[in-house]
Amino acid sequence: IQPKLLIGSRQHEVFRNNHFIDALHEHCLAPEIVLMLNHQPTDFSLIEWIETAATSVVDIAPTPADEVAFFQLSGGSTGAPKLIPRTHNDYDYSVRASAEICSLSSATRLLCALPAPHNFMLSSPGALGVLHAGGCVVMAPNPEPLNCFALIQQHQVNMASLVPSAVIMWLEKAPQYQSQIQSLALLQVGGASFPESLARQVPKVLGCQLQQVFGMAEGLVNYTRLDDTDEQVFTTQGRPISPDDEIKIVDDQYREVPEGEVGMLATRGPYTFCGYYQSPEHNRQVFDQDGYYYSGDLVQRTPDGNLCVVGRIKDQINRGGEKIASEEVEELMLLHPDVVHAALVAISDEKFGEKSCAFIVSRAPELKAVMLRRHLMELGIAQYKLPDQIQFIESLPLTAVGKVDKKQLRTILNTSITS
Repeated sequence: IQPKLLIGSRQHEVFRNNHFIDALHEHCLAPEIVLMLNHQPTDFSLIEWIETAATSVVDIAPTPADEVAFFQLSGGSTGAPKLIPRTHNDYDYSVRASAEICSLSSATRLLCALPAPHNFMLSSPGALGVLHAGGCVVMAPNPEPLNCFALIQQHQVNMASLVPSAVIMWLEKAPQYQSQIQSLALLQVGGASFPESLARQVPKVLGCQLQQVFGMAEGLVNYTRLDDTDEQVFTTQGRPISPDDEIKIVDDQYREVPEGEVGMLATRGPYTFCGYYQSPEHNRQVFDQDGYYYSGDLVQRTPDGNLCVVGRIKDQINRGGEKIASEEVEELMLLHPDVVHAALVAISDEKFGEKSCAFIVSRAPELKAVMLRRHLMELGIAQYKLPDQIQFIESLPLTAVGKVDKKQLRTILNTSITS
C-alpha cells in the first residue's frame, strides 16, 4: 500500500537535505500530499521512518468500498433530521462525476461560504470535488457579501456555491463592489428553490455564469450543464449526474404522471442511499418495494430531461381542498421591487383546515399588505392563493445550511396567535 500523506517538520534537517527525495523514490514511497508543520519536534529520523514505513503498513487491510464512510443529516427544515449513511463507493462516485460535470481543474479556486460538512458544499462538487481536481478551496466564515467579495479579490476565486438567501444579499451589494468580484466565473445555486427572476439577474449583476444544483444528502444530485441554454439554466434545476439514475414522478396514488405534469419525485441509482440509519418505520414510508426512494419533493420534467422543482409535499398548504404550493406564491411576491425575502407558511383554521400567512422582509417601510396583495392580483394569481395574513419581519430565520426555517416561522406565528 502506497502512502498518500507525508507529515513532517520544516525545522527537521532532512527537509533541508536534497537526499530525502531520492530516498523516498528509492523506497517506492511517493506521497501525493506533503504536509509541513512549523512546530513539530525534530528528534525523529525521517530516514528511519522511510526505511520501515513500507513494511509497517503492509498488513493494514484497505477499507471496503461499500462500507459506511460517514453519516450525514437530512435537512430537517420540515421535519426531524435523520441519519443518512454514505458509503465510500457512492460518495466517491458522486464527487468524481460532479467534478467532471463542472469542469473542475487545478485552476479551480472555490469559495466555501456555506457549512462545509453539508452535502452541497462538501461534494456537489464542493470542497472534495475541487481537491480531487487539484484545485484550491478558500474558506469563508459565512456568506456575508462584503467579507466574501474581499476573499474573492484576494484569492482570485473563480467559483462559489450559495443558497438563494445568500444570492439575494450578493445581488444587493454587488453593483458597488464590481471590481472585487471580476475573477468569479461560475456561481452554483442550490439548497432551496431559486426563482427565475433572481436567476436571470446573476449574469447581469454578478457577471458570471449560473449553474443550478438540485440535490439531496440521500444521494441524487442534478446540475444544469455548463453548455445548457439560458432558458434551461434560468428555469430548471438540471438533470441527474448519472445515466443510471432512475426517476419516477408520481401522483398521490403512486401512479406515474404524464410527461410535464407535477408529481412526487421517486429515485434510485448508483449513489442514492438504501435507508436511514436505525429508522425501519420511516424507511417503510419512503421506500417502495422496488427500492425507489420518495424524497418529498414536487417536481416536473421537461422534454429535454431537466427537472423543475415546484416545492415540497410538506410545504403545500391545503386551503379547503385547494392546494397551494408555497414556493409558487413566494416567487411571485419576490417580483415586487420592495420585497427582499418572502416565505409562506400554513395556519390552522377551523373552517378551511389551513390558511396561509406570508412573512415578508421589505426594503421599503411604506410597503403594506394591501399593496402586496394588489401586486399578486396584477400577476394573475388565483384568489385562493392570496395570503390570508401578511406579516412584515426584519429577517427570516435560517437553518444551518441557509434554508428558510419554516418550523421557526410557525413557532413565531403560533406564539403571536396564543398571545
